[in-house]
Amino acid sequence: MSTTERPRILVVGGGYVGLYAARRILKKMRYGEATVTVVDPRSYMTYQPFLPEAAAGSISPRHVVVPLRRVLPKAEVLTGRVSTIDQDRKVAVVQPLVGEAYELPFDYLVIALGAVSRTFPIPGLAENGIGMKGIEEAIGLRNHVLEQLDKADSTTDEEVRRKALTFVFVGGGFAGAETIGEVEDMARDACKYYTNVKREDMRFVLVDAADKILPEVGPKLGQWGLEHLQKRGIEVYLKTSMESCVDGHVVLKNGLEVDSSTIVWTAGVKPNPALARFGLPLGPRGHVDTAPTLQVQGTDYIWAAGDNAQVPDLAVGEGAWCPPNAQHALRQSKVLGDNVISGMRGFPQREYKHANKGAVAGLGLHKGVAMLVFGKTKIKLKGRLAWYMHRGYHGMAMPTFNRKIRVLADWTLGMFLKREVVSLGAIENPREEFYEAAAPVSAAAAKKAETPAEQAKAG
Repeated sequence: MSTTERPRILVVGGGYVGLYAARRILKKMRYGEATVTVVDPRSYMTYQPFLPEAAAGSISPRHVVVPLRRVLPKAEVLTGRVSTIDQDRKVAVVQPLVGEAYELPFDYLVIALGAVSRTFPIPGLAENGIGMKGIEEAIGLRNHVLEQLDKADSTTDEEVRRKALTFVFVGGGFAGAETIGEVEDMARDACKYYTNVKREDMRFVLVDAADKILPEVGPKLGQWGLEHLQKRGIEVYLKTSMESCVDGHVVLKNGLEVDSSTIVWTAGVKPNPALARFGLPLGPRGHVDTAPTLQVQGTDYIWAAGDNAQVPDLAVGEGAWCPPNAQHALRQSKVLGDNVISGMRGFPQREYKHANKGAVAGLGLHKGVAMLVFGKTKIKLKGRLAWYMHRGYHGMAMPTFNRKIRVLADWTLGMFLKREVVSLGAIENPREEFYEAAAPVSAAAAKKAETPAEQAKAG
């Protein structure tokens, strides 16, 4: 880490807002005017709307992430966590991946920690649940599902087989509906290569406590999405929740009980709990309370945006807050970057105001829903055309030209080549086989491994 006497702009978090805000600041800043430092536990940003497609193998996992150091070559990128912030001294405590924590002084602060999965104290969830907030989870889910097909194809135990081929998804918002749609698509393709597994043998279950799915696209398109999933053989249970899933035994509040080796949790998000240690004003749900200028209430040197911020939605009216989605995060980060430069130079701040442009969702290959808003006009699309809109919008929103081209290449190749259905589950424990080969063999194990002839000879 370099040292400098220039003012430091500290960006806490390297997600969508952190990356784009840092890029905006570096673009607007004069040479040598300040030092931009980005701190995040990961050295890359994940474009989360593409996680369902990564889980289904439609996009290479590496193309869903953006390396921070490559995209921000003029910034300091520190891999670690900001554990606490002393606002009086303007000092942040950074905990690196290895080594002792240290203090990092700053002059201006950007809070962009994003959100984490919102969970509840459900018995068995921590031990058996799979989230969908990071690329690691998407890759793990893909490998896990394909491993279940391998397991079911090779066993004669009907109970093991049934449990392996039952997939439970909790949460019917964008993440849940898109993930179950993509994974069901992948499993349907994959079972063609198995002798003893057919789509009819699989059971997909979607659970949500609300009375509808995909609320972001409106009731009519949400209903179409529900009926579409049901036509594909996916069971959807609304107005219910999961009470427990100990050892994979899923118990729903409506009385349904199933055994499942795959439990995917996508029931919403909450602000990063680390915010509670920063001494910032928080809203009722834990978001950083900001003014329309994205400045944290009561400060003139701290800004916040994205999923961890409670930003007034001026386009809707008093008492409304911007929803946590990529559409707002992208636009907020640009305003935030401009306001940091303005604040540093003593210029007035600009308020964030953005009217909703609609929402798009993919439900598998060639399937989707989309609601486009043009002023007071709403255009509702479904099926293949909506799927094109989904890919077009997120393809354009994907950060950096490099990643746009790579994602487009994945999609183009997918038009001509069949989907890969190879499970790489061993990648999660790559040293296991080497350890078994290299680890010392105990005397008892060696004795047990001897053939009867060898044992008689030794006796």
